[in-house]
Amino acid sequence: MTAAVDPRVSVVIPCHSPRRWPLLVRAVDSVLGQSPRPARVVVAVDHNPDLLRWARAELSGVTVVPNRFARGVGGTRNSGIGHTDTPIVALLDDDAQARAGWLAALLAPLDDTGVIGTGGRAVPDWQRARPRWFPDEFLWAVGATFTDAPTTPTPARNVWSLSMAMRREAFDAVGGFKAEFSKVGARSRPEDTDLCLRMSRVNGGRWIHTPDAVVDHLVPTDRATLKYLLTRCYAEGRGKFALARRHRGSAGLDLEWRYLRRALPAAVVRGVADTLRGRDRWGVPRAGVVIAGAAAAALGGAAETVLCVSRVRADHPGSVSPEPPASTAPEAVATLWTEVTSGTDR
Repeated sequence: MTAAVDPRVSVVIPCHSPRRWPLLVRAVDSVLGQSPRPARVVVAVDHNPDLLRWARAELSGVTVVPNRFARGVGGTRNSGIGHTDTPIVALLDDDAQARAGWLAALLAPLDDTGVIGTGGRAVPDWQRARPRWFPDEFLWAVGATFTDAPTTPTPARNVWSLSMAMRREAFDAVGGFKAEFSKVGARSRPEDTDLCLRMSRVNGGRWIHTPDAVVDHLVPTDRATLKYLLTRCYAEGRGKFALARRHRGSAGLDLEWRYLRRALPAAVVRGVADTLRGRDRWGVPRAGVVIAGAAAAALGGAAETVLCVSRVRADHPGSVSPEPPASTAPEAVATLWTEVTSGTDR
């Protein structure tokens, strides 16, 4: 019996590498298996002609299109969304697998016209056993939701583009993802946070974290290392400082400050206490990782600030570079640590 189709929604899956082909097939199958099914599934390929031909030849029941913008996931998503004509568009990354009920759960809050978009819960799918030293507070670094995230639909400042749904009209109103502020190769930028903030500012709608919309997000072995984690924290620090400059004073950062002042010190104290009391010998290493991750993020933020000043001087030789706004650094650090603790950002 053919599953019912929801004519309101299309799903876009960006991809870029033939090495992830089995994951792409898994992602596509998980979307086609939803009940109800989306009206259209679009696979958008990022500047890889071989993968484009392969996908067009092998994937059935989907539309396969090339990225017609600059290389990067932002342009790839924009290209895929451009081939949809439904009032709602959902996104799923090619290395994520949607569980049964994912699409229905994402769509449910959108019955409220005041909701601009939704985002689901990402469960880490470890290729090998999760390292004992890996703190819950850093699950965001591997694209997974923090274990203490809300368990009921909850308003959120932003959601993750690896699993989200949004109103197409509001997306178009802000021009979609910004290609210059997007993940390209090893460079990471919080392009989904940027999009959510711009859409909320223009439309005034709310984003909803929807925990019943669950995806399993692959964590390959090479991402379950301390080197990767610290590199990711450094990149995130850079990205969040850049984000703070783009959205000066618009984000409402009270929660970030509370997490920065309370949650992270509590994680360190808890880890040390667990080891001293004999409950878990990995508590102290986890506490050390939290401290090291914070330091890496701060270093990334400092590097981004220096680069910003250098660009200003290069663009205006002989001029005096303006001091960054006093709020930029603390706001960016606070923003980073919200996602460390809430799992509603990345």
